[in-house]
Amino acid sequence: MKSLVAIDGSEESEAALAHAADITDAMNGSITAVHVVDPTAYDVGGSEPISSFSDANRRLILESVEDAEQRGQDLLDDASALADELGYDIEVELLYGNPIREITDYAEAEGFDAIFVGHRGRSERAGLMLGSVAKSLVERATVPVTVVR
Repeated sequence: MKSLVAIDGSEESEAALAHAADITDAMNGSITAVHVVDPTAYDVGGSEPISSFSDANRRLILESVEDAEQRGQDLLDDASALADELGYDIEVELLYGNPIREITDYAEAEGFDAIFVGHRGRSERAGLMLGSVAKSLVERATVPVTVVR
């Protein structure tokens, strides 16, 4: 079994990694942890408070691509260390683009058998406004997706 685990630094993604390790180990498989950097997200500047949803959308992520890459690599290093603590060796991969598209396309192109993802359980209202990565992965993936809370 070849498993892909989406890593975002949350406790839920750590739980997804631990769950994937248990299942994949029982099947003598392998795990690749991925984090996606969206290079289209950048700081448009401004020190004024966010005043509307459209303003928030324009200023959603306030970091450079280089900072996002470093943060992503740090998250993958942390995931690798957690896997080591669990007694499991994993591969890591930093991807670039839209997280939903990149994770599902990578899983299909590389022949993964399953995707594991954490879900933060946001409120229904927040879920409607922000969408759900886990929900979108389930809808777009061509392989089974396990959502871990």
